[in-house]
Amino acid sequence: MTPDIDFSDIAPLDDSVFHDTMARLVKEPGFLHAVKYAMPPEDTPALIEDLLKIDNKYDFQHQVMFPFLEMLAKTTTSGISLGGIKHLNQAMNYTFITNHRDIVLDASFLNLAFLRRDLPTSEVAIGDNLLIFPWISDLVRLNKSFIVKRNTGLREGLVAAKKLSAYIHHCLLEKKESVWIAQREGRAKDSSDHTQESLVKMLALGGQGSFMERLKEINLMPVAISYEYDPNDYLKAREFLLRRRNPNFRKSQRDDLFSMETGLLQFKGKVHFQLTPRINTKLDQIGNFKDTNTAARYVVKIIDQAIHRSYMIFRINYIAFDLLHDTDRFSACYTPERKAEVLDYFNSQLDKVDLTDITPEERDYMMTMMLTMYANPLKNKLRTILGGIE
Repeated sequence: MTPDIDFSDIAPLDDSVFHDTMARLVKEPGFLHAVKYAMPPEDTPALIEDLLKIDNKYDFQHQVMFPFLEMLAKTTTSGISLGGIKHLNQAMNYTFITNHRDIVLDASFLNLAFLRRDLPTSEVAIGDNLLIFPWISDLVRLNKSFIVKRNTGLREGLVAAKKLSAYIHHCLLEKKESVWIAQREGRAKDSSDHTQESLVKMLALGGQGSFMERLKEINLMPVAISYEYDPNDYLKAREFLLRRRNPNFRKSQRDDLFSMETGLLQFKGKVHFQLTPRINTKLDQIGNFKDTNTAARYVVKIIDQAIHRSYMIFRINYIAFDLLHDTDRFSACYTPERKAEVLDYFNSQLDKVDLTDITPEERDYMMTMMLTMYANPLKNKLRTILGGIE
């Protein structure tokens, strides 16, 4: 059993305070400003009226977020698909650990895929660095999100990590809720997805027994997320260039907000989620280690292999690989016309980069980084299929 810990500062808001929090939220100018992106202004009063009738998270997700996400999927994707349903046991709860592509939509679209099948949604881990305004914190905690505290001191960070791990174990074992968490802090800018060892160690801080036993009790299930197009690709290329110009460059809160908005509202093409078997059997196979660093490295490899081999590969990935390496290795997967269209897409995205004095060499560098983003899922899948745990 989880020790008696007060999780109120990080957990989703309790239904007992749902209505009062919502009443405060719908008066927030920032929230109302965000709503205008989702619907015509004349529909806002009716939405607010509906929101004030809701008094629990379940109804909020099913009556408000479900149709909103369906609208978003219809207008910004070519379809959302879910594979590997056979790996889900509905009598069991899971920690869904995924690669990280979009700041907001990775967990939201996965939950949408579950809602479509009348499956329970998961609670969602979200970093406090994204909770730029108090109303954002209220909104996400009304939507079954729990808070990951970041940018703390060393001692405070360890305390926060222990509490977070205890909460995740509490979710699965006592609340009987599944959890979503990204495999790393922040997105992989080059789309080469690798799980952080520190994340695995954090997950094993809570629970009972050995390192492996503590991981097994939260049923880690790797999930591979594949987006055909990344609306933020040109913003990532821009960031690569800015870091090249100045290694100390740091994004602003405005940059994060714009990335969130771009990811939400711009076209993503096809989106696929591939569930894979929970890793408990493989954890049994490798056994226990006295050294947690060694144990974490093996667990990371198991998670990464499951994600890499399960990517859905799109034509744009094959084309980017061939363009990046100046080869025709995958030319059977696309036509010359499609290759020209994709190259036009890359150039049109780079045209959006709002920096002055970009040299031809810098433009080539950004193109290389953009090709790398789209080639890496294919490269990692090939490496995993052809290799194994070292």
